[in-house]
Formats: sequence, structure tokens, C-alpha cells
Amino acid sequence: MNHASEPSPEKSTQLESTEEAKARRAAARTARRRKGLVIVNTGNGKGKTTAALGVVLRAWGRKMRVAVFQFLKNEHANFGEIKAAKQLGLEFIPMGDGWTWTSKDMEQTAARARAGWARVCATIVEGAYDILVLDEFTYLLDFGWLDADEVISWLKENKPAHLHLIITGRNAPPALIDYADLVTEMREIKHPFKEQGIRAQPGIEY
Repeated sequence: MNHASEPSPEKSTQLESTEEAKARRAAARTARRRKGLVIVNTGNGKGKTTAALGVVLRAWGRKMRVAVFQFLKNEHANFGEIKAAKQLGLEFIPMGDGWTWTSKDMEQTAARARAGWARVCATIVEGAYDILVLDEFTYLLDFGWLDADEVISWLKENKPAHLHLIITGRNAPPALIDYADLVTEMREIKHPFKEQGIRAQPGIEY
């Protein structure tokens, strides 16, 4: 039989949904529940901070109160996102002395990071923001500069119910993953530096 003249089945342009998923969405619409989420972007792939900045831009468009704390980037850094933040009137706060692999004094770097956490705690208690981004914060937990269980206990006790908290960085500890409401892992598949020797470029990485 010649099938050449038979039309090929068209690919569906609709994403299928299970009955369970439909029921879950219906229940959520009925409940109309709101909650300040703890969101973690982790993994070895690129895009963790970039994803957080996408939320920041969206929230700014909604006239929400937003601040970004960058734990390791040099306090005098002037990357593209910081330039944009100044133009938009967004609050970006780099608090570090540079990346850990360029640090000349790791004790000082760790002390600055812990001081940054104290500053964030004070900001959280003030309750003046709708969204806070803690960029590169997982490293403080991974390096042992802060105790993950103590941090989570403090957040459970003090984070306002409305506050969305976005935490980025590699190696998010299991305790943080368990505590979070939304966790996304960025997985590296290809990288232009490894594959082609292309270094970081303005507008893409910084």
C-alpha cells in the first residue's frame, strides 16, 4: 500500500493535561491562597541569577517593593544588571569583596558575607519589601560560613508571611531544599567557554 499520498498526523499544539492536574488547578482557583514563597535557583548550570532578575523585573512592573543583595560580588561592582537597576530605581546591594577564588583573605571574605546576612536579617524584620533576592547565598551555607539549620530556623521565626525570598547559588544544602517552596536546578549541557573557549561577554554574563 502506498502511504505517500496519506496526510501525516498533525502535531498537537496543545499541552495535554491529566484529570489530576485539572482538579488541582480548580482547587487552587477556589482556595485563592497566597503565600510568600521561598524560591531556590541552584545547580551547576548558568542562569540562576538571571532567572531571579527576571522575577525582579516582573515584580518592578507590578510596583512591588524589591531589593537584591549580592553576597560575593564586589561592593564596587558595576555590572550590567547594576547599571540597569540604577536607571530603573531598583535597589541592588553588592556586599562582597569579589569572587572567593580571587580573595586574598578568606577570613575577611567570610566575615563580610556574615555581616551581609546580618544586614539581610534586619531588612527582613523591617518588613518593608515584597521580594528579596539573596544572590549567591547558598555559598555561605555550603562553605560553612553560616549554619543552614540556624538560618532556616531564623527564617521560619522571622520571615513575614507576604515576603517572597529568592535564593541563588550552587550546592544548595538539603535542608534549604526541604524548606523551600520552589526549587529549580540549572543543569549544564553545553558551555561556550568549555566548548569554544569563549569568555564571559557583556550583556550575557555581566
